[in-house]
Amino acid sequence: MAKSNHLTAISLLALDTLATFVVFNATAWFRGVASAGHWIVEPLVVPVALIIFSIYLIEGYRTGTNFLGVDYTSQHAIALAGATLGTLLLTHAFIPSGFELQSSRIVVIFSFVTLIPLSLSYRRLFHHRALRTRGRRSIVFLGDRTSCLEFADECHRLGMDQGIVFSVVTGTSTPPFGPGDRHPLRLFGEVLEEIETGATAVEAIVLRESAREFSPEISRRLVSLYFDGVPTYTLELFHQVYWRKIPLYRLNQTWLFQEGFQIARDPAFERLKRASDIALAAVGLVLAAPLIAAGALAVWLNDRGPVFFFQQRVGKNHAKFPLVKLRTMRVTPEDGDLYTRRDDPRITRVGNFLRSTRLDELPQLWNVLRGDMSLIGPRAEWDRLVERYEREIPCYYFRHLVKPGITGWAQVSYPYGASTEDTIRKLEYDLYYIRHFSFRLDATIVLKTIHIMLFGKGR
Repeated sequence: MAKSNHLTAISLLALDTLATFVVFNATAWFRGVASAGHWIVEPLVVPVALIIFSIYLIEGYRTGTNFLGVDYTSQHAIALAGATLGTLLLTHAFIPSGFELQSSRIVVIFSFVTLIPLSLSYRRLFHHRALRTRGRRSIVFLGDRTSCLEFADECHRLGMDQGIVFSVVTGTSTPPFGPGDRHPLRLFGEVLEEIETGATAVEAIVLRESAREFSPEISRRLVSLYFDGVPTYTLELFHQVYWRKIPLYRLNQTWLFQEGFQIARDPAFERLKRASDIALAAVGLVLAAPLIAAGALAVWLNDRGPVFFFQQRVGKNHAKFPLVKLRTMRVTPEDGDLYTRRDDPRITRVGNFLRSTRLDELPQLWNVLRGDMSLIGPRAEWDRLVERYEREIPCYYFRHLVKPGITGWAQVSYPYGASTEDTIRKLEYDLYYIRHFSFRLDATIVLKTIHIMLFGKGR
């Protein structure tokens, strides 16, 4: 399976390179920028590199990505639009004159417009082919009955049970069935026989971290399957690889000291991130000033109330600061409902638009300049809610290891929540970001944020 995945990724890389080469040259010939038969080659290194990088950010070379989904389609278009702007910027602002792509901006723009549906079309063909050849895939879980049902529920909640057969099983010899079970459970020995004989095509085996109930024979057969190339994960690793989050059941007071958190606290990284925050927030404030002014005017015309909303939020190392946003709700006492609900009557008509487009967040660029926040990080929560969460959610304070952000991995991976349960879910994504920070992850968050803003999925 791993070999097949690598082959698919290499094939898509080759097709993207070939498609860029053909489309750019055909467009240049059609526009008369280059004579027929004259091939543009070396200058295309720039758009090819930017296309590959942009598609890589949205997991466009990962076989597990659903290339048929509307979300991926829009993200693909946004990624290539970003590659278009990057190509124009590099070729006209940084590369000396005489570069072939400088002869016509129309060629660059038209080529990228053509590449968007073209590169998406052969990804969809690959996806259809993979679905036909792979058939129904099985994810086999090995654990006790309670953990089996919890795992199946999580798969269902995250939409992974669409077209997938989940063999949720137990390693004990006792029949795992119980009254009112939400999912069918099977004995692991039975499923193991099917895997070994090839009757069941398995995508992955997932093991609960404790192996105390595994017999020596079961352990030996699991090791044999692993060496035969069957992907095997602990439950925690499965959460991180498939769902890009960290399960809270694994948290304890010493979990923080595991490998993976050093970069988030490294002084060099903090200075680099702060420098980029200052530069980008300053440019962003200048560019967003007309939008902020228009939004402020609309808020004032709506009910003649204050245009900005200030609230005490909790930042890095539990420091408190006043967060500023465009006001989207009617002026009411703060002793009401602590959460903003769907169709909340306190949200004004203008405020609903500002929230759906996330334009109400733009004044937070000032908080970034002040150093209260970063552009990307966990959501800055109200201090009153933080007090409650720290009482109710174990290790909630881990999220205060880094500065909060205007957008973040939890914000783009989980819908707006208005309960403690939703906060627990979002914390799993926040901790993944803190532990697995990379500039690639930050760039992915930016693309997903643009997708959310353009399609009105914010609140």
